[in-house]
Amino acid sequence: MIKLCPQQDLPEGHSRGFRLHGTSIFAVRSQQRIYVYYNRCPHLGIELEWVEDQFLSSDATLIQCSTHGALFLIETGLCVAGPCQGEGLQAIPARIEDGYIVIAALTDAPAN
Repeated sequence: MIKLCPQQDLPEGHSRGFRLHGTSIFAVRSQQRIYVYYNRCPHLGIELEWVEDQFLSSDATLIQCSTHGALFLIETGLCVAGPCQGEGLQAIPARIEDGYIVIAALTDAPAN
């Protein structure tokens, strides 16, 4: 089990990036649920944010790639607009345990 942060450090409608063992991931809290993804756009394989912890569209309803503006559903990571439409972000199962956002482990990371 890997603790990412206390749950109160990720408010509703916000995102936050993490670097674990050289791997970049991010978490989003939406509708009181936590979603964690590898920080890698399926289009060019680059990280999604250009400002630290800014992974969401301006209205906080979608994940947005800062390079080409691709938009992804928060709940599934599916790209619904942009050059990688129909592809998706790779999810990492997460949960809240003892007040912390946790993941089991980093496995099957997207290729560089």
